[in-house]
Amino acid sequence: MNAVLELSGLTATYGEGLVLHGIDLTAKKGRVTCLVGRNGVGKSTTLRAIMGLIKTPSGSIKLDGEDITRLSTDARAHRGIGYVPQGREIFPQITVEENLLLGLEANKAVKSIDPEIFTLFPILKEFLPRKGGDLSGGQQQQLAIARALVAKPKLLILDEPTEGIQPSIIQDIGHVIRQLVEHGGPTIFIVEQYLEFVMEIADDYYVMDKGSIIMQGETKDADMPAIQEKVSI
Repeated sequence: MNAVLELSGLTATYGEGLVLHGIDLTAKKGRVTCLVGRNGVGKSTTLRAIMGLIKTPSGSIKLDGEDITRLSTDARAHRGIGYVPQGREIFPQITVEENLLLGLEANKAVKSIDPEIFTLFPILKEFLPRKGGDLSGGQQQQLAIARALVAKPKLLILDEPTEGIQPSIIQDIGHVIRQLVEHGGPTIFIVEQYLEFVMEIADDYYVMDKGSIIMQGETKDADMPAIQEKVSI
């Protein structure tokens, strides 16, 4: 199966300290891959490394077989990575529609918002004229994911998408993620604290501790008690 994302021996640093210790990880085409672990073990750092937001002194990052390790963050986005950071980072002072149109900047070949976005997130169509800051947390998360999707990325990266969101919206987001991969959408790589949610929607999992991968496999074969033990605080 084709690897859309492949990390090989990847290290990352903050200041003088090494935070990632030779990460090997693959996100395969047409699948949802999750990275789980306690707070502070390097999960979000891994995503930031993939996006070129922190230094990666050794190892490689490949997207669809192309080495992107030395490319700028913008160049990585233009190659087909959609990134929804922790905290969503939508623009609160502009409208929902304007937020979505900004997402098109990542792919100049896409000229308009695909109506399918509003099939996935019906509430956004209703709220197009509203300012992003007037939406609830869950609605802002849907907007952030939709904004990443409008550019039709090869890979969609989600950092803690359920954080601070009501259970009904969490279910909706899980449903959208499965719909995307089952209907030929982007490969999805997700970092998540909510273990039961993410293990239910993911096909493959990696468990991280202290900047290293300590367990991995297919979720259908996962030893949940062992994983729970590794990620519990």
